Amino acid sequence: MTEKPFAIELTDVTKRYADILATDSISFRVKETEFFGLLGPNGAGKTTTINMMASILKPTEGELRILGIDVKKQPVEVRKIIGLVFQDSALDRQLTVRENLIFAGMLHGLKKDLIEKRLIELLTLFGLEDKKDKPVGSLSGGQRRGVDIARGVIHQPRILFLDEPTIGLDVSARVRIWRFIHKLRKSDGITIVLTTHYLEEAESCDNVCFIDKGKIVLAGKPDILIKEFDSEILEIESSDIDGLYPSLKAFLGEGRVDFKTAYFKVAKNKEIFVSQKIDQIKNEFSSRVTRVSIRPINLNDVFLWVNT
Repeated sequence: MTEKPFAIELTDVTKRYADILATDSISFRVKETEFFGLLGPNGAGKTTTINMMASILKPTEGELRILGIDVKKQPVEVRKIIGLVFQDSALDRQLTVRENLIFAGMLHGLKKDLIEKRLIELLTLFGLEDKKDKPVGSLSGGQRRGVDIARGVIHQPRILFLDEPTIGLDVSARVRIWRFIHKLRKSDGITIVLTTHYLEEAESCDNVCFIDKGKIVLAGKPDILIKEFDSEILEIESSDIDGLYPSLKAFLGEGRVDFKTAYFKVAKNKEIFVSQKIDQIKNEFSSRVTRVSIRPINLNDVFLWVNT
């Protein structure tokens, strides 16, 4: 029996721009129907990696396959089976929602009756059926993003690349977009690759891969990565956190500072120890500390601590 190919396989993929190393020997594999997160800060190499997988950019070195197809040798075949939603909208704001989706379907060579059928399916799925004859420019940011995603899957691709799909949206719009994405995944059974720097959004991924400065620094299942950290986060806020941090570090061990807050790892399931530490901090630094709290660790903490 022939083994089923992975949806995506990258082997030692490097991309150079003159003296700039955008990605450095990246390797990972994604199974079919998997929800995969490609994570990291701005400028980490996420979009470059997406563009190489989508055959928009050619790798300088390494091998890249989409459903067993060599991306460098057969880019046209790859484009037939993938969908891509860019950071910046690809929609024409002067055209209606329906006109934008018809145009996208025609670009993929779909027949008109199939486009119409698919268009109604997607707009119903996204709760946008009453907007189909409205100009895209009249829609809210979240609604436009929903149409962008519909445009990316009008041809029913087997793999969908989402490059920062919720960037620039408010919280309610982000929640709505994620509701759409999960509905789409369930209805179409497609493989989804997500890039985002909103790391809390990636906690529902099957697997994640953290990239920083073009290198993979951490990979695995989000719940396992969080569990293996086996800590909670103690937050201490002060208007003089930089001046206070050396004393806190001597008291609590190595932490990290971001703006007016210092973060420290504390062992889980040691409530009495943690309570004593908090009381000591309040007693010793009461005049300089404005807030002390403890919370569960999240994926963002895991990434930041790995890179501290």
